[in-house]
Amino acid sequence: MPLLWLSLAFLSGILLAANLSLPTTTWLILAGASLAAAFLRFTFLRFRLKRKYVKRNDINRFSLLRSLPPLLPGALALPLPIIALALTLGAARYQASLPDLADPRFIAHYNDTGQTMMVTGVVIDFPDVRDTYINLRIETERLHPADAVLGTQVHGLMLARVTPEREFHYGNKIVVRGQLFTPPEQEEFSYRDYLARQGIYSYMPRASTGVLDTGHGNPIMRRIFTLKERALETVYHLWPDPEASLFAGVLLGIETGIPAPVKEAFKNTGTSHVIAISGFNITIIAGLFASFFGRVLNPRRGAVAAALGIALYTALVGADAAVVRAAIMGGLSLFARQVGRRQHGLNTLAFTAALMSLHDPHVPWDVGFQLSFAATLGLVLYAGPFQQDFTNRLTLSVSRSTAQRIAGPIGEYFLFTLAAQLTTLPIMAYHFGRISLSAVIANPVILPVQAPIMTIGGLALILGVIWLPLGKLTAPLAWPFMLFTIRAVELFGKSRGGVLILGDFGLLWVILFYGLLFGLTFGWSRAQGLISALKPIPIIAALGILTILTWRAALSAPDGRLHLTLFDVGTGDALLIQSPSGRYALINGGPSASLLSDGLGRRLPPFGFAQGKPFHRELDWLIVASPAQEQVAALPRTLERFPPGQVLWAGSESPNRSADYLRETLTRYRISNIPAQAGHTLNLGYGAILSVLTAGKRGAILLLAWENFRAVFPLGAHEDDYENLRMGKDIGSITALLLADNGYAPLNPSGWIANLNPQLVLLSVAPDDPSGRPDKETLDALGGYSLLRTDQHGWIHISTDGERMWVEAEK
Repeated sequence: MPLLWLSLAFLSGILLAANLSLPTTTWLILAGASLAAAFLRFTFLRFRLKRKYVKRNDINRFSLLRSLPPLLPGALALPLPIIALALTLGAARYQASLPDLADPRFIAHYNDTGQTMMVTGVVIDFPDVRDTYINLRIETERLHPADAVLGTQVHGLMLARVTPEREFHYGNKIVVRGQLFTPPEQEEFSYRDYLARQGIYSYMPRASTGVLDTGHGNPIMRRIFTLKERALETVYHLWPDPEASLFAGVLLGIETGIPAPVKEAFKNTGTSHVIAISGFNITIIAGLFASFFGRVLNPRRGAVAAALGIALYTALVGADAAVVRAAIMGGLSLFARQVGRRQHGLNTLAFTAALMSLHDPHVPWDVGFQLSFAATLGLVLYAGPFQQDFTNRLTLSVSRSTAQRIAGPIGEYFLFTLAAQLTTLPIMAYHFGRISLSAVIANPVILPVQAPIMTIGGLALILGVIWLPLGKLTAPLAWPFMLFTIRAVELFGKSRGGVLILGDFGLLWVILFYGLLFGLTFGWSRAQGLISALKPIPIIAALGILTILTWRAALSAPDGRLHLTLFDVGTGDALLIQSPSGRYALINGGPSASLLSDGLGRRLPPFGFAQGKPFHRELDWLIVASPAQEQVAALPRTLERFPPGQVLWAGSESPNRSADYLRETLTRYRISNIPAQAGHTLNLGYGAILSVLTAGKRGAILLLAWENFRAVFPLGAHEDDYENLRMGKDIGSITALLLADNGYAPLNPSGWIANLNPQLVLLSVAPDDPSGRPDKETLDALGGYSLLRTDQHGWIHISTDGERMWVEAEK
């Protein structure tokens, strides 16, 4: 297996150069010396064999050359100079890829100078949009200090973190202003090394920006990213959150919209590969596609169809370097299954890894690449033996043909995954400091529905991009499968003992694990005894029944009650009102678009028929009760997914950039915006009324009333407003009170609370609130009152029939 060992030697050379810094010239000299030694060895062996052969057999030179033994007859006979040549060439390739940081034309030369710089460049990747910022990868062109006019030509990549008050696209030529830094290093994670392996050595964490021009960059990639942007927008029109954000991750590779709690659940259950475009994910999906198309066509044509599907998928999600690597590894898994021989699979896997490292010498440090390589290795080594052993055991109880029919789906959805998890286990433990014990159960439960998610969901997305109504007709068919995936993962994620926290899992343990595993695999003929001890868990999934129950629960009609939900959005407020007639009003939104969108997606009908409209997933009203930054930052992106019919705006029109961005979004979508005034009322239906008690520059105090239920929300209160309301005496006793400004004492006076005498007090605040809210004085004033807090109880849901009240909390 010479190709295997040569490829591994090349990869080892890259790792050696990363830890032994020598000039590229030195590595090339060593490579030349190795080549010379290999040539001399070959010449010597050829001369010796020739003399020996001619002495015994007087035949011509052609017969001699044809009869010579191969130069590399086996792995153990591989000459040391050849190994050294591959090793030194790998080291030289890595060293040649490193930039000269002292070059004044390289952007990193200006890091950590303390000067404010103006950098001009082109956005060369899909903007990474988060809740409170956007990461832009920029190919720099020109730089000059902010207080200078003349600049200098520069090159190299930089990462700029900008505020999300405007949109950016691939190919935008922009200018960013700020200080350049070397990316930071932390005790548990080196952001510097992470970015350096992507060719980025400069970081501008607080950048102001301006767009100079559009249409730059690679024309093909520009069209692909334009298609990706349209596809992302379509995803949120087709499905509600959190399912829409999961579809965006699975179909487009955009994970930034997935709420943190949902991500954590996938991480804890060892199913993160489902929502991330990685070699592990595509390897699993490729296997499912190959099995599906193999039944429809035949195994060989099925593999070709699956490979074409992966290629189309790669183009759809943007075809960036990480996705292409994942597609290559996923396609390789198809080859490994078709070849069926362990030796050919190992050779191809190692050679592919070496070629990818030749193109990008930093790829061995990419976690996605490591997981891809390990998952494919697991399939090559263990998928076949696991399934064969399972089939043999079944034949003890049933016929051979029946055993093979049973082993097919079990192998695809359980043993197939188990083989990949066996070889990825130490990598996940090393990088994440944890392993999921529930993964063995969670993966077989959710993997059967991933094929319909990819196929039906992908078809709905393609149809939606072509014509949105057509996509909306297909999207509901895929939604139950994603809903089942999320609910199953969240259920397994809540199980006690499902995650084993390892802490610092050192490299030595990784080496020992693989040493033991491969020792048993290759060096011990009875290693199959270990595999036999693994007892598969049969899968009994009643997806039809679950789908019916889910649709019935999700699409249920209004129950005639008034519902109030306080979302857990951190330091800010977001309240959703559902009137007895089924109309929806959102008050503020908080700072996190992903958390707000997740909360709305779980509460609003996914494909409902509200107000007689099919596929209606809109808000009837948006009430901006306070235009403060932390109250409205999440709204612009969320309103693209849940547009309101009307907006009632209290407070200043332009107090901050987030409020400006919100007003621009409302204008773009032609949504009417009504200034709020004291005495303004909204009729929510069936007698439920939302009233504006006071309105000023900071915002408004609102009163929600329905029969005997009354709730007060002083979201935009000013101290003078309490005086105008005589500290609440004009309002009287109420049912529920939301504390103002996350429990800020001056805006929650004890007299105000006492006069309102609420049955329940609500508080929206982040666990790590930067201002230390709620204030101690506020908590002291609440002695004797029932208090529910989002930092302790998660979301809080109140429902009432006008007489009685029911309260539910997430935790």
